[in-house]
Amino acid sequence: MTTLTDKDINTAAKSLDAALIPFNARFPGGAGERQPVHTVYGGAHLFKADTTRKLGEAALRFLAEYGGNPTTFARAIALADDWIAERIYPRVVEKLNREPVEDFRIDFEDGYGNRPDEEEDGHAAVAAREVARGMKESTLPPFIGIRIKPFTQELTRRSIRTLDIFLTTLTAESGGRLPSGFVVTLPKIQLAEQVTLLADLFDLLEPRLKLAPGSLRLEFMIETTQSIMNAKGESNLPGFLDAARGRAIAAHFGTYDYTASSNITASEQRMDHPSCDFARHMMQVAYAGTGLWLSDGATNVMPIPPHRGMSLTSEQIAENFTIVHRAWKLHSDHIRHSLVHAYYQGWDLHPAQLPTRYAAVYSFFLEGMKLATERLRNFMEKAGQATLAGDVFDDAATGQGLLNYFIRGLNSGALTEEEALATGLTLEELRSRSFVKILKGRRGG
Repeated sequence: MTTLTDKDINTAAKSLDAALIPFNARFPGGAGERQPVHTVYGGAHLFKADTTRKLGEAALRFLAEYGGNPTTFARAIALADDWIAERIYPRVVEKLNREPVEDFRIDFEDGYGNRPDEEEDGHAAVAAREVARGMKESTLPPFIGIRIKPFTQELTRRSIRTLDIFLTTLTAESGGRLPSGFVVTLPKIQLAEQVTLLADLFDLLEPRLKLAPGSLRLEFMIETTQSIMNAKGESNLPGFLDAARGRAIAAHFGTYDYTASSNITASEQRMDHPSCDFARHMMQVAYAGTGLWLSDGATNVMPIPPHRGMSLTSEQIAENFTIVHRAWKLHSDHIRHSLVHAYYQGWDLHPAQLPTRYAAVYSFFLEGMKLATERLRNFMEKAGQATLAGDVFDDAATGQGLLNYFIRGLNSGALTEEEALATGLTLEELRSRSFVKILKGRRGG
Protein backbone atom coordinates (compact mmCIF):
# COMPACT_ATOMS: atom_id res chain seq x y z
CA MET A 1 0.00 0.00 0.00
CA THR A 2 1.20 3.51 -0.85
CA THR A 3 -0.04 7.01 -0.22
CA LEU A 4 1.72 8.80 -3.07
CA THR A 5 0.67 8.23 -6.66
CA ASP A 6 3.11 8.06 -9.58
CA LYS A 7 2.00 11.57 -10.51
CA ASP A 8 2.81 12.79 -6.99
CA ILE A 9 6.27 11.27 -7.16
CA ASN A 10 7.02 12.64 -10.63
CA THR A 11 5.83 16.11 -9.66
CA ALA A 12 7.92 16.12 -6.48
CA ALA A 13 11.04 14.84 -8.24
CA LYS A 14 10.83 17.24 -11.19
CA SER A 15 12.83 20.04 -9.57
CA LEU A 16 15.55 17.62 -8.47
CA ASP A 17 15.74 16.11 -11.96
CA ALA A 18 16.37 19.59 -13.35
CA ALA A 19 19.17 20.18 -10.84
CA LEU A 20 20.80 16.80 -11.41
CA ILE A 21 21.25 17.28 -15.17
CA PRO A 22 23.88 20.06 -14.92
CA PHE A 23 25.37 18.44 -11.80
CA ASN A 24 25.97 15.14 -13.60
CA ALA A 25 27.36 17.00 -16.61
CA ARG A 26 29.94 18.75 -14.42
CA PHE A 27 30.82 15.65 -12.39
CA PRO A 28 30.75 12.75 -14.87
CA GLY A 29 33.56 10.85 -13.13
CA GLY A 30 36.55 9.33 -14.86
CA ALA A 31 36.07 7.90 -18.31
CA GLY A 32 38.64 5.16 -17.78
CA GLU A 33 41.33 6.47 -20.10
CA ARG A 34 44.92 5.68 -19.37
CA GLN A 35 46.57 8.41 -17.26
CA PRO A 36 50.35 8.72 -17.57
CA VAL A 37 52.24 8.09 -14.34
CA HIS A 38 54.53 11.04 -14.97
CA THR A 39 55.35 14.02 -17.16
CA VAL A 40 58.97 14.60 -18.13
CA TYR A 41 59.85 18.23 -18.81
CA GLY A 42 62.66 19.38 -21.06
CA GLY A 43 63.71 22.67 -22.63
CA ALA A 44 62.24 23.29 -26.07
CA HIS A 45 65.69 24.15 -27.47
CA LEU A 46 66.86 20.60 -26.70
CA PHE A 47 63.92 18.54 -27.96
CA LYS A 48 64.44 16.04 -30.78
CA ALA A 49 62.21 13.39 -32.27
CA ASP A 50 64.19 10.68 -30.46
CA THR A 51 64.56 12.50 -27.12
CA THR A 52 62.47 10.04 -25.14
CA ARG A 53 64.38 7.04 -26.56
CA LYS A 54 67.66 8.64 -25.48
CA LEU A 55 66.23 9.33 -22.04
CA GLY A 56 65.41 5.64 -21.73
CA GLU A 57 68.92 4.63 -22.75
CA ALA A 58 70.40 7.00 -20.16
CA ALA A 59 68.02 5.66 -17.50
CA LEU A 60 69.10 2.08 -18.21
CA ARG A 61 72.76 3.07 -17.89
CA PHE A 62 72.11 4.71 -14.51
CA LEU A 63 70.17 1.68 -13.32
CA ALA A 64 72.89 -0.72 -14.47
CA GLU A 65 75.62 1.29 -12.75
CA TYR A 66 73.93 2.14 -9.45
CA GLY A 67 71.22 -0.49 -9.11
CA GLY A 68 72.55 -3.36 -11.19
CA ASN A 69 70.49 -6.12 -9.55
CA PRO A 70 67.19 -6.39 -7.66
CA THR A 71 68.84 -6.43 -4.24
CA THR A 72 71.00 -3.35 -4.75
CA PHE A 73 68.17 -1.37 -6.26
CA ALA A 74 65.71 -2.47 -3.57
CA ARG A 75 68.08 -1.40 -0.81
CA ALA A 76 68.60 1.99 -2.47
CA ILE A 77 64.89 2.79 -2.28
CA ALA A 78 64.31 0.89 0.99
CA LEU A 79 62.18 -1.96 -0.30
CA ALA A 80 62.14 -4.51 2.49
CA ASP A 81 60.13 -7.22 0.71
CA ASP A 82 62.31 -9.53 -1.40
CA TRP A 83 59.23 -10.76 -3.29
CA ILE A 84 58.43 -7.20 -4.35
CA ALA A 85 62.06 -6.47 -5.23
CA GLU A 86 62.33 -9.50 -7.49
CA ARG A 87 59.07 -8.67 -9.25
CA ILE A 88 59.55 -4.97 -9.92
CA TYR A 89 63.14 -5.04 -11.16
CA PRO A 90 62.48 -6.88 -14.46
CA ARG A 91 59.32 -4.83 -14.96
CA VAL A 92 61.28 -1.59 -14.59
CA VAL A 93 63.94 -2.78 -17.04
CA GLU A 94 61.31 -3.90 -19.54
CA LYS A 95 59.50 -0.58 -19.21
CA LEU A 96 62.67 1.46 -19.78
CA ASN A 97 63.40 -0.56 -22.90
CA ARG A 98 59.87 -0.46 -24.30
CA GLU A 99 58.38 2.87 -23.23
CA PRO A 100 60.72 4.86 -20.99
CA VAL A 101 58.63 8.05 -21.05
CA GLU A 102 54.84 8.14 -20.91
CA ASP A 103 54.34 11.89 -21.19
CA PHE A 104 56.73 14.63 -22.34
CA ARG A 105 56.29 18.38 -22.16
CA ILE A 106 58.34 20.55 -24.53
CA ASP A 107 59.00 23.50 -22.29
CA PHE A 108 59.07 27.17 -23.30
CA GLU A 109 58.81 28.36 -19.70
CA ASP A 110 61.10 27.68 -16.70
CA GLY A 111 63.07 24.98 -18.50
CA TYR A 112 63.69 27.35 -21.40
CA GLY A 113 63.92 30.87 -20.02
CA ASN A 114 63.51 34.25 -21.67
CA ARG A 115 65.39 34.58 -24.95
CA PRO A 116 65.40 37.02 -27.87
CA ASP A 117 62.20 36.80 -29.95
CA GLU A 118 64.04 35.57 -33.04
CA GLU A 119 65.58 32.72 -31.05
CA GLU A 120 62.30 31.58 -29.51
CA ASP A 121 60.59 31.84 -32.92
CA GLY A 122 63.21 29.51 -34.33
CA HIS A 123 63.03 27.01 -31.47
CA ALA A 124 59.21 26.90 -31.70
CA ALA A 125 59.42 26.00 -35.40
CA VAL A 126 62.24 23.48 -34.95
CA ALA A 127 60.49 21.75 -32.02
CA ALA A 128 57.30 21.47 -34.09
CA ARG A 129 59.19 19.90 -36.99
CA GLU A 130 60.81 17.42 -34.59
CA VAL A 131 57.38 16.45 -33.25
CA ALA A 132 56.15 15.93 -36.82
CA ARG A 133 59.21 13.78 -37.52
CA GLY A 134 58.53 11.78 -34.38
CA MET A 135 54.98 11.18 -35.56
CA LYS A 136 56.26 9.79 -38.86
CA GLU A 137 58.94 7.65 -37.23
CA SER A 138 56.76 6.52 -34.28
CA THR A 139 59.31 7.73 -31.72
CA LEU A 140 57.02 9.94 -29.62
CA PRO A 141 55.67 8.90 -26.22
CA PRO A 142 51.94 8.15 -25.83
CA PHE A 143 51.35 11.66 -24.47
CA ILE A 144 53.14 14.87 -25.45
CA GLY A 145 52.58 18.61 -25.41
CA ILE A 146 54.12 22.03 -24.92
CA ARG A 147 54.25 24.36 -21.96
CA ILE A 148 53.94 27.96 -23.05
CA LYS A 149 54.91 31.01 -21.04
CA PRO A 150 52.38 32.41 -18.52
CA PHE A 151 49.75 34.90 -19.59
CA THR A 152 51.13 37.93 -17.76
CA GLN A 153 51.31 41.55 -18.89
CA GLU A 154 54.93 41.03 -19.91
CA LEU A 155 54.71 37.61 -21.56
CA THR A 156 51.21 37.07 -22.97
CA ARG A 157 51.96 38.17 -26.51
CA ARG A 158 55.23 36.25 -26.62
CA SER A 159 53.42 33.16 -25.34
CA ILE A 160 50.67 33.44 -27.98
CA ARG A 161 53.24 33.85 -30.76
CA THR A 162 55.10 30.72 -29.66
CA LEU A 163 51.85 28.74 -29.55
CA ASP A 164 50.91 29.99 -33.03
CA ILE A 165 54.30 29.22 -34.59
CA PHE A 166 54.42 25.76 -33.04
CA LEU A 167 50.91 24.70 -34.07
CA THR A 168 51.10 26.25 -37.53
CA THR A 169 54.44 24.56 -38.25
CA LEU A 170 53.36 21.23 -36.75
CA THR A 171 50.13 20.98 -38.76
CA ALA A 172 51.92 22.06 -41.94
CA GLU A 173 54.56 19.35 -41.46
CA SER A 174 52.18 16.60 -40.31
CA GLY A 175 49.42 17.04 -42.84
CA GLY A 176 47.06 18.70 -40.41
CA ARG A 177 47.38 16.15 -37.62
CA LEU A 178 48.24 16.41 -33.93
CA PRO A 179 50.13 13.67 -32.08
CA SER A 180 48.09 11.46 -29.78
CA GLY A 181 47.66 12.82 -26.29
CA PHE A 182 48.67 16.34 -27.32
CA VAL A 183 48.05 19.11 -24.75
CA VAL A 184 49.05 22.71 -24.07
CA THR A 185 50.11 23.52 -20.50
CA LEU A 186 49.26 26.97 -19.12
CA PRO A 187 51.53 27.87 -16.17
CA LYS A 188 51.21 30.23 -13.20
CA ILE A 189 47.47 30.83 -13.54
CA GLN A 190 46.04 33.51 -11.27
CA LEU A 191 42.81 34.48 -13.02
CA ALA A 192 40.09 32.56 -14.85
CA GLU A 193 40.47 35.10 -17.66
CA GLN A 194 43.88 33.61 -18.45
CA VAL A 195 42.24 30.24 -19.10
CA THR A 196 39.49 31.95 -21.11
CA LEU A 197 42.10 33.52 -23.37
CA LEU A 198 43.71 30.16 -24.15
CA ALA A 199 40.32 28.61 -24.91
CA ASP A 200 39.50 31.59 -27.15
CA LEU A 201 42.79 31.13 -29.01
CA PHE A 202 41.99 27.46 -29.57
CA ASP A 203 38.61 28.51 -31.02
CA LEU A 204 40.46 30.79 -33.47
CA LEU A 205 43.21 28.35 -34.40
CA GLU A 206 41.24 25.15 -35.00
CA PRO A 207 39.28 26.24 -38.10
CA ARG A 208 42.24 28.11 -39.56
CA LEU A 209 44.52 25.08 -39.13
CA LYS A 210 41.74 22.74 -40.29
CA LEU A 211 41.68 20.91 -36.97
CA ALA A 212 38.53 19.27 -35.69
CA PRO A 213 36.60 21.33 -33.13
CA GLY A 214 37.74 20.51 -29.61
CA SER A 215 40.98 18.80 -30.69
CA LEU A 216 43.18 21.35 -28.91
CA ARG A 217 43.20 20.61 -25.20
CA LEU A 218 44.77 22.30 -22.20
CA GLU A 219 45.91 21.63 -18.67
CA PHE A 220 46.24 23.97 -15.70
CA MET A 221 49.37 24.62 -13.69
CA ILE A 222 48.26 25.29 -10.11
CA GLU A 223 51.32 26.97 -8.61
CA THR A 224 50.21 30.28 -7.13
CA THR A 225 48.31 31.05 -3.95
CA GLN A 226 45.87 33.06 -6.07
CA SER A 227 44.94 29.85 -7.89
CA ILE A 228 43.77 28.36 -4.63
CA MET A 229 41.97 31.42 -3.24
CA ASN A 230 41.05 34.74 -4.82
CA ALA A 231 40.70 38.21 -3.30
CA LYS A 232 37.13 37.43 -2.21
CA GLY A 233 38.20 34.37 -0.23
CA GLU A 234 36.73 32.01 -2.82
CA SER A 235 38.49 29.15 -4.58
CA ASN A 236 39.51 30.04 -8.11
CA LEU A 237 39.79 26.38 -9.11
CA PRO A 238 36.17 25.78 -10.20
CA GLY A 239 36.30 28.96 -12.25
CA PHE A 240 39.31 27.69 -14.18
CA LEU A 241 37.32 24.62 -15.19
CA ASP A 242 34.38 26.74 -16.33
CA ALA A 243 36.69 29.03 -18.31
CA ALA A 244 38.23 26.06 -20.15
CA ARG A 245 34.85 25.30 -21.76
CA GLY A 246 35.38 21.53 -21.89
CA ARG A 247 38.97 21.67 -23.12
CA ALA A 248 40.75 20.95 -19.82
CA ILE A 249 42.05 17.44 -19.20
CA ALA A 250 44.42 17.84 -16.25
CA ALA A 251 45.59 20.04 -13.38
CA HIS A 252 49.27 19.91 -12.39
CA PHE A 253 50.60 21.14 -9.05
CA GLY A 254 53.78 23.24 -9.14
CA THR A 255 55.58 22.59 -5.86
CA TYR A 256 58.33 25.17 -5.94
CA ASP A 257 56.46 28.14 -7.36
CA TYR A 258 53.65 27.48 -4.91
CA THR A 259 55.90 27.24 -1.86
CA ALA A 260 57.76 30.36 -3.00
CA SER A 261 54.47 32.26 -3.34
CA SER A 262 53.67 31.09 0.22
CA ASN A 263 56.92 32.72 1.49
CA ILE A 264 58.47 29.37 2.40
CA THR A 265 62.27 29.48 2.51
CA ALA A 266 64.30 27.55 -0.04
CA SER A 267 65.51 25.00 2.49
CA GLU A 268 61.91 24.01 3.26
CA GLN A 269 60.58 23.94 -0.32
CA ARG A 270 59.79 20.26 -0.66
CA MET A 271 57.12 18.00 -2.10
CA ASP A 272 55.79 16.82 1.28
CA HIS A 273 55.55 20.25 2.94
CA PRO A 274 52.19 20.66 4.75
CA SER A 275 51.35 23.73 2.64
CA CYS A 276 51.59 21.56 -0.48
CA ASP A 277 49.25 18.99 1.02
CA PHE A 278 46.72 21.77 1.65
CA ALA A 279 46.90 22.98 -1.96
CA ARG A 280 46.67 19.47 -3.38
CA HIS A 281 43.64 18.68 -1.22
CA MET A 282 41.97 21.87 -2.42
CA MET A 283 42.55 20.67 -5.98
CA GLN A 284 41.02 17.30 -5.13
CA VAL A 285 37.94 18.88 -3.59
CA ALA A 286 37.46 21.19 -6.58
CA TYR A 287 38.08 18.61 -9.29
CA ALA A 288 36.92 15.28 -7.84
CA GLY A 289 34.41 13.67 -10.17
CA THR A 290 35.05 16.12 -13.02
CA GLY A 291 37.26 13.69 -14.94
CA LEU A 292 40.34 15.93 -14.69
CA TRP A 293 43.63 14.13 -14.10
CA LEU A 294 45.61 15.44 -11.13
CA SER A 295 49.39 15.51 -11.21
CA ASP A 296 51.89 16.25 -8.47
CA GLY A 297 55.13 18.17 -8.85
CA ALA A 298 58.78 17.16 -9.08
CA THR A 299 61.59 16.13 -6.77
CA ASN A 300 64.34 18.66 -7.47
CA VAL A 301 67.19 16.73 -5.85
CA MET A 302 68.78 14.93 -8.79
CA PRO A 303 70.47 11.48 -8.55
CA ILE A 304 73.65 12.77 -10.18
CA PRO A 305 77.05 11.44 -9.05
CA PRO A 306 79.48 14.25 -8.14
CA HIS A 307 82.60 12.45 -9.36
CA ARG A 308 83.17 11.66 -13.03
CA GLY A 309 85.96 9.98 -14.96
CA MET A 310 87.63 6.64 -15.46
CA SER A 311 90.14 6.76 -12.58
CA LEU A 312 88.01 7.34 -9.53
CA THR A 313 89.19 6.33 -6.08
CA SER A 314 87.25 3.82 -4.04
CA GLU A 315 86.12 6.68 -1.77
CA GLN A 316 84.82 8.65 -4.75
CA ILE A 317 82.95 5.63 -6.10
CA ALA A 318 81.41 5.01 -2.69
CA GLU A 319 80.36 8.67 -2.44
CA ASN A 320 78.77 8.48 -5.89
CA PHE A 321 76.69 5.50 -4.80
CA THR A 322 75.69 7.20 -1.56
CA ILE A 323 74.51 10.38 -3.29
CA VAL A 324 72.63 8.60 -6.09
CA HIS A 325 70.94 6.21 -3.68
CA ARG A 326 70.00 9.03 -1.31
CA ALA A 327 68.36 10.95 -4.17
CA TRP A 328 66.62 7.79 -5.38
CA LYS A 329 65.23 7.17 -1.90
CA LEU A 330 63.97 10.77 -1.64
CA HIS A 331 62.33 10.55 -5.08
CA SER A 332 60.69 7.24 -4.18
CA ASP A 333 59.41 8.63 -0.87
CA HIS A 334 57.92 11.66 -2.62
CA ILE A 335 56.16 9.47 -5.19
CA ARG A 336 54.68 7.28 -2.47
CA HIS A 337 53.52 10.39 -0.62
CA SER A 338 51.71 11.45 -3.80
CA LEU A 339 50.19 8.02 -4.34
CA VAL A 340 48.89 7.83 -0.77
CA HIS A 341 47.16 11.16 -1.42
CA ALA A 342 45.64 9.83 -4.69
CA TYR A 343 47.96 11.74 -7.02
CA TYR A 344 48.85 9.09 -9.56
CA GLN A 345 51.01 11.28 -11.79
CA GLY A 346 54.03 13.51 -11.12
CA TRP A 347 56.89 15.29 -12.83
CA ASP A 348 60.32 13.90 -13.58
CA LEU A 349 63.27 16.08 -14.55
CA HIS A 350 66.19 13.72 -15.19
CA PRO A 351 66.60 10.28 -16.82
CA ALA A 352 68.04 8.86 -13.60
CA GLN A 353 64.63 9.48 -11.99
CA LEU A 354 62.84 7.17 -14.41
CA PRO A 355 63.86 3.89 -12.69
CA THR A 356 62.59 5.12 -9.32
CA ARG A 357 59.39 6.52 -10.84
CA TYR A 358 58.36 3.11 -12.14
CA ALA A 359 59.73 1.20 -9.14
CA ALA A 360 57.81 3.36 -6.66
CA VAL A 361 54.55 3.09 -8.62
CA TYR A 362 54.89 -0.65 -9.16
CA SER A 363 55.84 -1.43 -5.55
CA PHE A 364 52.98 0.73 -4.22
CA PHE A 365 50.42 -1.43 -6.01
CA LEU A 366 52.17 -4.77 -5.64
CA GLU A 367 52.56 -4.41 -1.88
CA GLY A 368 48.80 -4.32 -1.42
CA MET A 369 47.91 -6.80 -4.14
CA LYS A 370 47.51 -9.99 -2.10
CA LEU A 371 45.17 -8.52 0.50
CA ALA A 372 43.23 -6.47 -2.06
CA THR A 373 42.75 -9.58 -4.21
CA GLU A 374 41.41 -11.56 -1.27
CA ARG A 375 39.11 -8.76 -0.16
CA LEU A 376 37.64 -8.16 -3.60
CA ARG A 377 37.26 -11.87 -4.36
CA ASN A 378 35.44 -12.42 -1.05
CA PHE A 379 33.30 -9.40 -1.70
CA MET A 380 32.25 -10.55 -5.15
CA GLU A 381 31.50 -14.08 -3.94
CA LYS A 382 29.10 -12.63 -1.36
CA ALA A 383 27.49 -10.53 -4.12
CA GLY A 384 28.04 -7.28 -2.29
CA GLN A 385 27.05 -8.28 1.23
CA ALA A 386 29.39 -6.98 3.92
CA THR A 387 32.39 -9.29 4.45
CA LEU A 388 35.30 -9.66 6.82
CA ALA A 389 38.67 -10.43 5.23
CA GLY A 390 41.26 -10.89 7.96
CA ASP A 391 40.67 -7.95 10.31
CA VAL A 392 39.34 -5.63 7.59
CA PHE A 393 35.58 -5.17 7.35
CA ASP A 394 34.36 -4.40 3.83
CA ASP A 395 31.07 -2.91 2.79
CA ALA A 396 29.75 -1.56 -0.48
CA ALA A 397 31.55 1.76 0.00
CA THR A 398 34.96 0.09 -0.08
CA GLY A 399 34.03 -2.21 -2.96
CA GLN A 400 34.48 0.66 -5.40
CA GLY A 401 37.76 1.58 -3.72
CA LEU A 402 39.07 -1.96 -4.21
CA LEU A 403 37.96 -1.88 -7.83
CA ASN A 404 39.76 1.46 -8.30
CA TYR A 405 42.92 -0.08 -6.90
CA PHE A 406 43.03 -2.72 -9.64
CA ILE A 407 42.03 -0.28 -12.38
CA ARG A 408 44.83 2.10 -11.37
CA GLY A 409 47.28 -0.77 -11.02
CA LEU A 410 46.47 -2.02 -14.51
CA ASN A 411 46.56 1.42 -16.13
CA SER A 412 49.91 2.24 -14.54
CA GLY A 413 51.50 -1.02 -15.66
CA ALA A 414 52.11 -2.10 -12.06
CA LEU A 415 49.74 -5.08 -12.33
CA THR A 416 49.37 -7.58 -15.14
CA GLU A 417 45.99 -8.68 -16.46
CA GLU A 418 46.60 -12.10 -14.90
CA GLU A 419 47.13 -10.52 -11.47
CA ALA A 420 44.01 -8.38 -11.78
CA LEU A 421 41.87 -11.29 -12.96
CA ALA A 422 42.89 -13.30 -9.89
CA THR A 423 40.14 -11.31 -8.14
CA GLY A 424 37.56 -13.33 -10.05
CA LEU A 425 36.50 -10.37 -12.17
CA THR A 426 36.48 -10.41 -15.93
CA LEU A 427 38.23 -7.80 -18.07
CA GLU A 428 34.84 -6.49 -19.13
CA GLU A 429 33.83 -6.02 -15.50
CA LEU A 430 37.09 -4.21 -14.72
CA ARG A 431 36.65 -1.92 -17.72
CA SER A 432 33.16 -1.00 -16.57
CA ARG A 433 34.83 0.84 -13.67
CA SER A 434 31.62 0.61 -11.67
CA PHE A 435 31.22 -1.69 -8.70
CA VAL A 436 27.45 -1.14 -8.75
CA LYS A 437 27.23 -2.19 -12.41
CA ILE A 438 29.28 -5.32 -11.73
CA LEU A 439 27.01 -6.36 -8.87
CA LYS A 440 23.93 -5.62 -10.93
CA GLY A 441 25.25 -7.72 -13.80
CA ARG A 442 26.04 -10.65 -11.52
CA ARG A 443 22.63 -10.53 -9.95
CA GLY A 444 21.07 -10.62 -13.40
CA GLY A 445 19.43 -7.25 -13.54
